[in-house]
Amino acid sequence: MAARCGSEAREADLDAVADQIAGLGLQTLADLVRIGAARFHLLNKAEQLNIVRVNREREISAGAGSGRPESIEQAMGILAGRGLDASGVSRLLGRLEIGPTLTAHPTEARRRTVLDKQADAASSIVRLARADLTPRERLETLGRLERVISLLLTTDDVRVQRLDVPAEVRNGLYFLRATIWKAVPRLVRDVAWAARRTFGQEQEAIVANDLPGLLRYRSWIGGDRDGNPNVTAEVTRKALALMRETARALWDAELTRLYDALSVSSERVTLGPELSRSIGIDAIWTDRGPDAVLRKDEPLRMKIGQMRRKLADKPDYNSKALLDDLLVLRRALQATRLPGLCRVAEEGLLADAIARARAFGLHLATLDIRQHSGVHARAVAELLERAGVEADYLSLDESGRLAVLRQELASPRPLVRDDALLSEPTTELMATLRVVKEAVSHEPDSVRCWVISMTSHLSDMLAVLLLMHEVGLKIEVVPLFETVDDLALAPALMDEALGDPTFRAHVRDTSGGQDQQEVMLGYSDSNKDGGFLMANVALHAAQRRIAEVFEKHGVGLRYFHGRGGTIGRGGGRAGRAILAAPALARSGRLRFTEQGEVITFRYALPDMARRHLEQIVHAALLAEAMRADADHAAELEPLLLGLASDARRVYRALIDDAGFWPWFVSASPVEHIGGLPIASRPVSRATGSALVFETLRAIPWVFSWVQMRALVPGWFGLGSAFERAEPSHLAALQEAARGGFLATVVQNAAQELARARLPIFRRYGLSVPDGERILGIVEAEYGRTKRAIELLTGRDDLMSHAPVVGRSIHERNPWTDVLNLVQIELLKRHRAAEAKEREHLLPVLHASINALAAAMQSTG
Repeated sequence: MAARCGSEAREADLDAVADQIAGLGLQTLADLVRIGAARFHLLNKAEQLNIVRVNREREISAGAGSGRPESIEQAMGILAGRGLDASGVSRLLGRLEIGPTLTAHPTEARRRTVLDKQADAASSIVRLARADLTPRERLETLGRLERVISLLLTTDDVRVQRLDVPAEVRNGLYFLRATIWKAVPRLVRDVAWAARRTFGQEQEAIVANDLPGLLRYRSWIGGDRDGNPNVTAEVTRKALALMRETARALWDAELTRLYDALSVSSERVTLGPELSRSIGIDAIWTDRGPDAVLRKDEPLRMKIGQMRRKLADKPDYNSKALLDDLLVLRRALQATRLPGLCRVAEEGLLADAIARARAFGLHLATLDIRQHSGVHARAVAELLERAGVEADYLSLDESGRLAVLRQELASPRPLVRDDALLSEPTTELMATLRVVKEAVSHEPDSVRCWVISMTSHLSDMLAVLLLMHEVGLKIEVVPLFETVDDLALAPALMDEALGDPTFRAHVRDTSGGQDQQEVMLGYSDSNKDGGFLMANVALHAAQRRIAEVFEKHGVGLRYFHGRGGTIGRGGGRAGRAILAAPALARSGRLRFTEQGEVITFRYALPDMARRHLEQIVHAALLAEAMRADADHAAELEPLLLGLASDARRVYRALIDDAGFWPWFVSASPVEHIGGLPIASRPVSRATGSALVFETLRAIPWVFSWVQMRALVPGWFGLGSAFERAEPSHLAALQEAARGGFLATVVQNAAQELARARLPIFRRYGLSVPDGERILGIVEAEYGRTKRAIELLTGRDDLMSHAPVVGRSIHERNPWTDVLNLVQIELLKRHRAAEAKEREHLLPVLHASINALAAAMQSTG
């Protein structure tokens, strides 16, 4: 079948394969899906291993001061070429604050057992590449690989039960403890190595010693309750406890390794008075076991023993105290003034432990809380009504709401003293606030931000301040701007907020007096709301304009980019996106979400994790250093906003068409995606069974287009917009498309066009009424967009900017086509089947969704 499919296949070939599939029984279709899924799982792993191999070869061949592409060494070489010395690079690194944020968004379709078997296969393949294996070892490894593949072929892809939130927390912890825990200190070692290669060994210490935490991981898993009723206060409490327990177990093992290594005797060297004082202060935590006398001559070990006791038995032993203790050990070794022991202080196990303490602390990953602004407003309204302050807060206009909020924030009394009088939703919200307060009282880094979905007014932010005021909590309040209209209003709203004495005082209090504030930008909903080009241009313009507001008020800005995995949800190469940001928005402080299959791709293998993180640091270093460079995209902003408005009109004309939504629900697998048990989060923000566009989440929206091979959210509207551009603007647009923001947009759209297969999409579309008309709209826009990209880039190959990816798409198409044709047949049978027969079809249909997600290497 696959031989008759693919990019070169004729319609007659696809018809013949479709007819052949139509004649197959359900079990045979299930077998086809299972084999196709296993094939792509293994191919995906092989591609990852090839990436690792290529990067290793590039690192071996790279010369001093150059480094492989997108490495930290390459970034330092570029900075040195721009005139920065070691001290300048050190200052630059000190300003970086990078926060990858793991989320439980439902975009990982694979079961944990499948991921584990893929990892086993990968380890066997890596071992087989070794040249020093004996014949017996090679045969044994081949046998192991064959067994893993056999198990993979006979393992169900689809979960029986939907994941609950604790299971999602455990999944996130799997990557934190298995890969990320190892990758972060390795990244710090990469910084030291790059400094040595660029500036020489004597200058290395200036750059690499006492680096602040370049990376501090965050998590939404167990904290994001927007539209997910399964995330309760008790679930958040358990998530925090599970992360704390995991961190303490990791640190117990880490301290055990340090204890074994640091056997320095005070009879041979002088370790300085600070260590003795610290041991004396913590005398209560000294182990009084039978070997205590021996350890008096080994004070480093004595101190580490105290740390382990505090870790196990001292509830208020927190991240800061842990780091302070580790730094005492470092300074004690440095106090010997022996070159060898100074190297022990600055490299190896102790340096890795210090890097981990700065990145993970005793909380492992800082949890964010997210809730919808409407939930906060209803809770505030209830509290005010119960307290007799305001009978109908929700009916007040913005000025009325602000007046009430400011009045109550200035009052020391609580509004309500008994939560039992409150409704269930408000009681639950107040319970969450108290869980957070309890957590930060023990570990300030356990929760730092409360994110407000759909922020559109200053009252949305002050309402959260009032809720926190009610329980005596102070953490950062982060507005999330998601729709195109909210992005346009965001600069004025932040100007109002930063000029508001109440909010500004909160900013100072929660940033340690540094006057820093975080702003989150939503890439998914802005795309679903306004289309691909409008979302990209609106986000870019909002970043620049918000940054101007922050500069005006003298407040430090940290952007939090809510990116999805696919181009249609703001995905793509993170490093390239950082470098394409407006110059003024490059503060060196940034966060970004990582979710679902993106987490698995980036963190399943240690070398892939290292590559991902070095690309991020490479881009952040260069972006911060080049902040003062000319921002050519800003000059084109009025033109791009005009073109984006044209694109938005074309996109909205499609999705607002009266016949579009019934066609989409019938032709696509969107309803079945909602039934996949891949996450605790519902596919719609609304309750009830009926799916409507307005409440459907962006993930199933994009996921459905990926499955149908049209990928509309990643390009639609761009062609019409540029087709209508004035000829006098063409040269400026072509120049902008060579690099920077517009180049990133165009290349992302080109990749989605290349991944699309209109002959396959046509078969989905024509399977239900009104298909020919909707297909005509999409196909015409595809042609316009392809021509526009060719005109802008001057190339007729959509993937000329990434030929390796282009070849991968081409080689995947035949088997992906087969899986699509099987899914189309299954959808057809499901629509025609009675209820009992549908029960048998659904597991195979769900398996086909998983298989195509593997084939396309993306869900939503």
